Amino acid sequence: MNVAAVPEYVLKAAAGFRNCPPGHRFNLYFELWQERNWLIDRNGKANALRQCLALGDAAPLLQAVRRRQHALANALPDEQRQIIDALSTAPFATGLGLEHPVDNGFAFLTPYGLPYLAGSGVKGVLRQAAAELLDDGDATLTQPLIDALFGQESQTADALRGALSCWDVFPVPPGGELVVEIMTPHFNHYYQEEESPHDAGKPTPIPFLAVPARSELRFIVTCNPALLPPDCPEWKSVLDSVVAHAFDWMGFGAKTAVGYGAMAQDPAAVEARQRQQEQRHRQAAAAAEAARLASLSPEEQELEAARASIAVLRNAFETAKAQGPYKAGSSPIDEPRRKLFQQAIEWQSPVARGEAAALLREVIKWTGWPGRKERKQEFQDWLRTLES
Repeated sequence: MNVAAVPEYVLKAAAGFRNCPPGHRFNLYFELWQERNWLIDRNGKANALRQCLALGDAAPLLQAVRRRQHALANALPDEQRQIIDALSTAPFATGLGLEHPVDNGFAFLTPYGLPYLAGSGVKGVLRQAAAELLDDGDATLTQPLIDALFGQESQTADALRGALSCWDVFPVPPGGELVVEIMTPHFNHYYQEEESPHDAGKPTPIPFLAVPARSELRFIVTCNPALLPPDCPEWKSVLDSVVAHAFDWMGFGAKTAVGYGAMAQDPAAVEARQRQQEQRHRQAAAAAEAARLASLSPEEQELEAARASIAVLRNAFETAKAQGPYKAGSSPIDEPRRKLFQQAIEWQSPVARGEAAALLREVIKWTGWPGRKERKQEFQDWLRTLES
């Protein structure tokens, strides 16, 4: 039985770390050592990795970190942030070059033990994607613009900080588990043992951890407008084209040359974010309008409300005229006309009463006076009251 290389009291309380974050199980409590002699069991790598797949106690922590990131990003002005929701279309791995007893490490955020893609790595991929687009002749990109957005390291000149900052990305794997992938080198005898190349070499399967396909990822990029050049095009549109190229042709993390790390935008998340943005804009507009109305005097507020009621009749009037000749009793203008009469005689503003009377006379000129004598007299009395 393989165990973790930890003190005896931890082994006796093994159930205490069975549900801990996968990064802790992978780095601290990795069950790869043979209990009798404390040697590494080279044949038990895959089984040891399978003990590190479940998020366990880290699942609510992962959601909390993502919510915190989202809240912090949304606290910034819209023109200073871009949020891109994506799905992995293939497994992806990150941090394979880190030292570990299984020869392939994995990047977990310390001390939380969460799998993550470092923001510095994201920025490096985006910068390379921008460089490839420039080489392909993209007219919106220039080398100075790439340097302004992503920064520049130079041995001969001062280093330049870019306007864009990329945040760490925390994937949410479907089912709450990582996966074990296998790479199988076929020519170790040639690359490592300096033998002549031939086809009789023995393949050596090497298991390693990966985040499965269909995992949810949220890329957050923020911008410092003070670092943008004066002639810079709209940075979000430039970033969108760069991200699209990185998703389609490059990928993130390790082993992208063989298909790992491929991404695509999540259409459901994009649609939900658009609805949220529209709702926020409506709420902001409503709040601004409420503040504007509150700053008006009572007379000005009444005039604002009166003109809104007058506009209702004006719209109904235009609609009724477009439908053909007036037909008493069935026209869509009858009810709005009666309602405006009843509202207008209660108004105190002479301007509002005069505007309502002018529109009502225009409407009556088209519809004619009511056929019933009592109703005609009522309309005439109302108009005289409004015009007095």
